[in-house]
Amino acid sequence: MEDSKKIIIYQVLTRLFGNRNQTRKENGSVAENGVGKMEDFTPKVLKQIRDLGVTHVWFTGIIRHATATDYSQRYDIPRQHAEVVKGKAGSPYAITDYYDVDPDLAVDVEKRMQEWESLIARTHHAGLKVIMDFVPNHVAREYRSICKPNGVEDLGENDRTDRQFDQQNNFYYCPNQELSLGFINKEHNTYHEMPAKATGNDHFDNCPGVNDWYETVKLNYGVDYCDTGGRSYHFDPIPNTWLKMTDILLYWMAKGIDGFRCDMVEMVPTAFWAYAISIVKKRFPKTVFIGEVYVSDQYRAYIESGFDYLYDKVGMYDCLRDVICGNRPAGAITYQWQHVDDINERMLYFLENHDEQRIASDFFCGDARKAIPGVMVSALMRKNPFMLYAGQEYGERGMDKEGFSGIDGRTSIFDYWSVDAIRRGYFAKLQLKPEERKLVARYKQILNIAKREQVVAKGDFFDLIYVNPMSDSFDPRYQYAFLRKYRSTLLFIIVNFSDKTVQTATIIPEHAFDCLRMAECITNGVELLTGKSQTIALRKDGVIATMVSPYSGCIFKFNLSMTNIDINFNDHNKEDFPPAHTAEHLLNQTMVRMFGCERSNNAHIERKKSKITYILDHKPDRKEEKAIEDKMNELIQEDLPVTYEVVDRDHLPTDVKTDRLPADASDMLRLVRIGDYDVCLCIGKHVRSTSQIGRFEILGTNWDEAKHAYRIRFKVVQ
Repeated sequence: MEDSKKIIIYQVLTRLFGNRNQTRKENGSVAENGVGKMEDFTPKVLKQIRDLGVTHVWFTGIIRHATATDYSQRYDIPRQHAEVVKGKAGSPYAITDYYDVDPDLAVDVEKRMQEWESLIARTHHAGLKVIMDFVPNHVAREYRSICKPNGVEDLGENDRTDRQFDQQNNFYYCPNQELSLGFINKEHNTYHEMPAKATGNDHFDNCPGVNDWYETVKLNYGVDYCDTGGRSYHFDPIPNTWLKMTDILLYWMAKGIDGFRCDMVEMVPTAFWAYAISIVKKRFPKTVFIGEVYVSDQYRAYIESGFDYLYDKVGMYDCLRDVICGNRPAGAITYQWQHVDDINERMLYFLENHDEQRIASDFFCGDARKAIPGVMVSALMRKNPFMLYAGQEYGERGMDKEGFSGIDGRTSIFDYWSVDAIRRGYFAKLQLKPEERKLVARYKQILNIAKREQVVAKGDFFDLIYVNPMSDSFDPRYQYAFLRKYRSTLLFIIVNFSDKTVQTATIIPEHAFDCLRMAECITNGVELLTGKSQTIALRKDGVIATMVSPYSGCIFKFNLSMTNIDINFNDHNKEDFPPAHTAEHLLNQTMVRMFGCERSNNAHIERKKSKITYILDHKPDRKEEKAIEDKMNELIQEDLPVTYEVVDRDHLPTDVKTDRLPADASDMLRLVRIGDYDVCLCIGKHVRSTSQIGRFEILGTNWDEAKHAYRIRFKVVQ
């Protein structure tokens, strides 16, 4: 299990992510609606994902699964019968070949495995890790591997089909009974399966219903579900399925991936997981195993069997959803973390994934902004991982009628489709709406704080709800507050789930000082979302007072090693125009990288026109000037988050210089970060993210040959 920094997982349904086709025809074919490709994850796209604050990408639907699209004539890939495929594209959880890659995702189908290997390499080069699906409980009805390595026996190849259960069978059977799918077409069924295999959702007769996972068959791990004496377990000798599925895990790890999101793990016995995970981790020690589990009573058993992280769906997800929708008080969050406190570092928090309804859908809360407090709680409250689903950061509504998947508030996993929020967010940014830009900027701030701050990944946690009952200055129906502490860093976080701005005064009890080993003090901190500084007196049973906006929160960072002093940032004697001032930061770093010069110490930044001078070894030509302007506008379109951090002089990053600080500057200094692109000391005003700068235009330049001084005149167009 990784613990060096907070894990932030970004789930993408690979076939949907890069699809820019806007036909969006209900029940459309791949030719009509198009499909995203692995190639769409360019270095630029992967960098944008990383800049969101992400550490891991979960590429959903990589392994070849059942589909209505026919690849048999041209590529000799087995065709799937339409009656056992859900939707035109098919479910990515109805696997047809555990050793193959979905041909839909490849530009060159015959090189689909090489394209996946290239995507793994590109993702790693972008500084991200790769998670893929492992679907252990069931396979497609017409499973047949054409890509298995030499010497590998296919699933079901040597099964005894004359018995319902055999310890060494891979499937369960209904001897002498044909599969009945009468609900599809009662008179003209053309799909035949004799004998019928048990259905993936533990349906053991030959007549699954329309709501069953009828397109899948259950894998046999040595559990007899229909024993006359009740369920019985047969794990000695090792079941054949255990061996085959462990080999599949090892096969994909050898491709260079970093871990698996394992589907419906509670439908597979813990004994198998203990066996398989131990083998995989012996060969690949850093492998991450994430389990989809919905029965909380089984959490600890699956962790004991080797899982690093488990979904906390029936706990924290369900609770936060109710709080966001006004169906539970914010104070209910306390019970949810307490319920799994002994394993809290192993719980994966999320507010969206491919199974759940979109936050902005009519079936959830109808407004993506309302979930921001929930995102802050999920990402910042504990050490455990946080996951978001592609499009969540832009407020994707999931209210399309795609085909097999109707209007249900979810993004279809069964249909060929283009997700409009993703298309615009990654491939047509100029089309983004102002509210989408604002939303993604806030996600970037929160997630980058979670990823960057050691106190989030390693710090202790203290819940402040128990000592803050209903009062004029705190309402636990809508507000939730907590502390995080690591070494000399303290975070105070308060969120507001209501639609009103509130003035809060949060009590910090004596017990918090004891638990977190803090001394009473006067200290200064910065609110990381706005950059505003605040001096507070940290007293036992004292309060922290702050104003909290609707559907938002505050994240105060305090350095406890700088206490009992009057911290005063050096005076700032000019009125900043935040877009131009932020552009100055970007331009400084761009010139440093392009020309190897120093940051400018001669700049006049104004609303209408700005001037800035650099000392260079040569006069840039027109091509280089155009490159400066293009790079600036590229950075602006990347919508990099602007974040703040207060540190003392002894904890500055090595690349940050202090030689230009005034003599009376305090020992507490404010860093301004623009994504991973630039960091410098500054106390001025800035935009929340670079897209708010506007368009950067060079109005003209001057060159002083004697001084080698290059003067740029520029403006930003809002």
